Amino acid sequence: MSPALNTTSFPSLSESVTPIEAGSHVLACHWLSRTPVFALADGTVLRAEIGEEKRDALFGDAGLLAVTANANMLVAGGDDGRIMALSANGEISQVGQAGNKWIDAVAVSAGGATAWSAGKAVYARDEKGNVKQWTAPSSVRGLAFMPKGYRLAIAHYNGVSAWFPNSSAAPEFYEWKGSHLDITISPDNRFIVTSMQENTLHGWTVAEKKHMRMSGYPSKTRSFSWSHDGNWLATSGADAGIVWPFQSKDGPMGKAPRECGIRHAKVTRVAFHPKALVLALGYEDGCVLLCRLTDASEILVRRAMPGSGITALAWDKTGAQLALGAEDGAAGILTLPGAA
Repeated sequence: MSPALNTTSFPSLSESVTPIEAGSHVLACHWLSRTPVFALADGTVLRAEIGEEKRDALFGDAGLLAVTANANMLVAGGDDGRIMALSANGEISQVGQAGNKWIDAVAVSAGGATAWSAGKAVYARDEKGNVKQWTAPSSVRGLAFMPKGYRLAIAHYNGVSAWFPNSSAAPEFYEWKGSHLDITISPDNRFIVTSMQENTLHGWTVAEKKHMRMSGYPSKTRSFSWSHDGNWLATSGADAGIVWPFQSKDGPMGKAPRECGIRHAKVTRVAFHPKALVLALGYEDGCVLLCRLTDASEILVRRAMPGSGITALAWDKTGAQLALGAEDGAAGILTLPGAA
């Protein structure tokens, strides 16, 4: 939503969505340069280039378990223990392995460093290809590179470990009892937030290790997205987008979250616009909405389609296009009016 795009002129953007038949459950979608890519449950990655769609089998007969991307490279882990990378021009390479163990989580930094985990084993590969290994105290569920320095945040049972792979020092430990799942770091490197088995979020300030507990979810949060200014964290797991304020040094403590896009369906995916306070919301019933935080206005992108729950959302770097994918293999690209 730009100044030229408002709810009065465009009550629905469904006609601005170009459909794509992915053909298999969409696990994730990302943008590599200007190309939308869809990671699929059948183990392939679909590159939806303009006028031509290309499919890449990253693992042969093996399955794709975990996937992430930066602006130039998609990184995926398979059930054969390999870590594969796909570039924007279609080049496929193996960047790591973990024996024959299933890959539980993957991460990639903006500069191209990669990380992956299998059970308790965590591997980090720097931009020059040097690989270091660390053994976590329990099985690892989430990985995220921290924005400053070559440092990896690792979610496991009873907390998070922040590891400098090039240092011999023990990782710094952020403790909170319970099972920590997905993990995210604020763009300004001030906060660590994890989702938990108990349908809550837990966070820490990076510097002081002050605790932040965010509760009230009816189900687990499996999708995070930070606003472009780092002041808001949007989350899934409720019948609205739950958006926590992170402007102050103590984050959301003592403050109520904002709710947007309230419907009788659970939010499954969230994606903040890269330049504006506009949030894309995907729902379990297949609906997609755009919500503007400044005035709570909403625009329909995709109507509800039972059996076609949204499993992936991703903006391109300009904010002109939004890729979306669903559990039944449906996908599409929203191009904002006036942005083509």
